[in-house]
Amino acid sequence: MPPEKDEKAVHARRFDFFGLFFNALLPLAGMLLALLIGAIMLLILKVNPLTAYAQMINGAFGSVSGLTQTLVKATPLLLVGLGICIAFRASVINIGGEGQIIVGALAATWFPLTFRTWPGWLLIPSTLLVGFMAGAIWGFVPGILKARLRVNEILTTVMMNAVALQLMNLLVRSVLMDPAGISAGTYLAQSERLPEQAWLMRLVPKTLLNTGSLIAVALAIVVYIFLWRTTIGYRIRAVGFNAEAARFSGINVPFNQALSLTLAGGFAGIAGAIEVMGVQHRLLEGITSGYGFSGIVAALFGGLHPLGTIPASILFGALLVGGDKMQRAVQVPNSLIDAILGLVVLFVVGSALWSRRWAAHRQMAAAKNQEEQA
Repeated sequence: MPPEKDEKAVHARRFDFFGLFFNALLPLAGMLLALLIGAIMLLILKVNPLTAYAQMINGAFGSVSGLTQTLVKATPLLLVGLGICIAFRASVINIGGEGQIIVGALAATWFPLTFRTWPGWLLIPSTLLVGFMAGAIWGFVPGILKARLRVNEILTTVMMNAVALQLMNLLVRSVLMDPAGISAGTYLAQSERLPEQAWLMRLVPKTLLNTGSLIAVALAIVVYIFLWRTTIGYRIRAVGFNAEAARFSGINVPFNQALSLTLAGGFAGIAGAIEVMGVQHRLLEGITSGYGFSGIVAALFGGLHPLGTIPASILFGALLVGGDKMQRAVQVPNSLIDAILGLVVLFVVGSALWSRRWAAHRQMAAAKNQEEQA
């Protein structure tokens, strides 16, 4: 190869390295920009931003209680994010995490209350499996509508969220309502406490941190192996990279898109099951806490990679826990905390758009470089 072509090849490799570095830093830059705008808002309220953000960091990582609570918040974010990674790799969007968490929690409440005589070694994995299946069914509905009728999955997943929410409101006020509350006349919208053999083991005494966090990390590794080391994972990624080329090569595009939405729902269902089995030990209203939407941002921040979603989920869990501490410490309105977190979501999602544009620019530049070399 002539020297000038060697030089162009080296330049192309450097360009690729710079692109990867740029894509990795872009979500972080988006978050820092959001925090900077939040600092301006704090100054308007005559609050020292350094003090406020110091309290946020201290609340999330400054104590055993804060650190464990951060990991507890990160667990459902990670599980929802893993499903998002699978769905996005097939070029479909799952906005139905909220509903899938709810149906997973419903199933994980009904099952151990119905089979309360089962031993823990059988009841716990069975309940997790039932939670996965419930979420998977909730994801399968928009998946099959997308595959067979080409119905937009964004619309169907959002509508399924509303259906799941109303279903939970109905059941938790009727057949799943705590009998003790009915007898006492309180009629609280919550279920009976799960039998103790269905509880996930606590990892740190007197905290909410449980083995669900370890399960989530293990599943992140499984998803990585699934996507990059199996034939099915290759087909899902091929569909997302170029659906027409995948179809031409014999890959069933509708099937793989429906499969990815089904798996995404299943992982969100596990998140709901772990929230019931490991944290609340019963079904409560508002059990999702917005994890279905925040998990999307965690996945985007992690580069839509299952292993990258692990630290991204911990970071967003820290923002949730630290935001509560900041509100109490510096006495700022709760709406300001929501605004700062909303800005983080906005800029991180926006950074994903810029990342895709940058990737397209890199591909065009690489193609042009190859033409010049030819």
